[in-house]
Amino acid sequence: MAEPIGAASPCAEPGQGLTQVQARTGDVLTPLSFLDRSAAAFAERVAVIEGDRAFTYREFADRCRRLAGGLAGRGVAPGDRVAVLAPNTSALLECHYGVPLSGAVLVALNTRLTGSELADIVDHAGARTVLMDHDLIGRGAELVSRLAPSIDLIEIGGPNDGYADLLAAEPVTTKPIDDEYGLISLNYTSGTTGRPKGVMYHHRGAYLQALAMAHHARLDIGSVYLWTLPMFHCNGWCFTWAVTAAGGTHVCLRRLEPSRVWDIIDTARVTHLNAAPTVLVDLLEDPAAPTAGMGRSLRIATGGAPPSPTLLAGLEAKGIEVTHLYGLTETFGPAVVCDWWPEWDSLDQAHRARLKARQGIGNVATASLRVVDEKGVDVAADGVTMGEVAVRGNNVTLGYYRDPDATSLAIPDGWFRTGDLGVMHPDGYLELRDRAKDVIISGGENIASIEVEQALLSHPAVLEVAVVSAPDERWGEVPRAYVTVRPELPQPETSELIDHARSSIAGYKVPKQIFFQELPKTSTGKVRKDELRSRAWADPQGSAT
Repeated sequence: MAEPIGAASPCAEPGQGLTQVQARTGDVLTPLSFLDRSAAAFAERVAVIEGDRAFTYREFADRCRRLAGGLAGRGVAPGDRVAVLAPNTSALLECHYGVPLSGAVLVALNTRLTGSELADIVDHAGARTVLMDHDLIGRGAELVSRLAPSIDLIEIGGPNDGYADLLAAEPVTTKPIDDEYGLISLNYTSGTTGRPKGVMYHHRGAYLQALAMAHHARLDIGSVYLWTLPMFHCNGWCFTWAVTAAGGTHVCLRRLEPSRVWDIIDTARVTHLNAAPTVLVDLLEDPAAPTAGMGRSLRIATGGAPPSPTLLAGLEAKGIEVTHLYGLTETFGPAVVCDWWPEWDSLDQAHRARLKARQGIGNVATASLRVVDEKGVDVAADGVTMGEVAVRGNNVTLGYYRDPDATSLAIPDGWFRTGDLGVMHPDGYLELRDRAKDVIISGGENIASIEVEQALLSHPAVLEVAVVSAPDERWGEVPRAYVTVRPELPQPETSELIDHARSSIAGYKVPKQIFFQELPKTSTGKVRKDELRSRAWADPQGSAT
């Protein structure tokens, strides 16, 4: 049995500078070096495809370096935060290199959030430069109105294309990176409190996680990777850098439309893509999906929720290889991979699906993966005894930006506490059994129940509210709200409350069902969310509330 949790954190604070070994060798780990290597080794190979445009690695590197020069000319200084609101375009991909090449920190924004939520994140990050895709100017209008004139807004594309002006600058030719524990990006997650929390990614972690993803996905110079996973999500699980490290081709996709995806898979000869299980369900059900095996290799990695045996069987019937991944924003994306044993190929389909649905073992950059009890001692690896999943390694965040209290709570002793409950199987493979009780994971997106409750409580007729997860065939789980109305006011229509919530939080966070009732409570007055959650999962349609 392993010792109780108590090891020191493997991650230094940003800004501590080089170690003596790094100072002698100049061996600073940063994913920016992948761009240098591929631009030199694969200069005339295609790096990026977007619609009818294609850029070689020589052109791609030049654009990224010019972007860095343009940002510096715009007044962006080392350590500044640069926010980007864009779909999966070549511009957002270039920002993953150009922004840190300028010495700044990338803040890729979730395109599904409301203007108010986006403004909160930009304000918390202290970003004073915001790049915004022209198609999303309407979404960002509230952000601009709240923060102007304190931000420098640069439009990407459209009639007021300021991004093109950035690319007209002289290119930056040297990397201003002298500390591999310096910040490369901030990735915001609502976590369990509903407050914006900026997860700090460092260059070293991004470098190693990218190499881990390249290894486990088996990327190489012949790989063609389709961007179906949002780049804003954990920097695309670090595949923004992994594909470049392998010298493969990025295929950018502005809008995720299943028929279009299948068309690009065919015409671009796509070899890899990543997506949440809900996206894969849509792909399989689309009329454009192949009716039989594809006849060539297509590797898909999925995470956010365990893929169902039905989904896995459907993908397998088309000859598609699926790898199940598990991780969090705080672990640079997938820290755990369900590595497949060739000996398992001979098992029956149901058994294979059960094995593949497990979360797996730590990836090659994850130092340690454990399931521990409340005292920090490993539980029995018997596939039955539950505990909390804890991880550490170079691919664990430095902490939460400007939030030392939340950092200490999440990483009290060098091990990041995921808040997820699971079991460890005798073969060392992790399987999740429950999640942190107040977090709802819908289609791979974390939803903080407190945030949803606060949105509903702002309605004048709502006295009390409790939000829990309820099962959903499409999204895995969705928010369900139980509401107590103020006795002096009439009960509002369900649609009124839904519209009210949607005015302040993103649509995917809004409850799909609302029931009016007195809330069950403990003797100390706490709402019994466990009782409500059990009721929701026992009665998905809500007929017996």
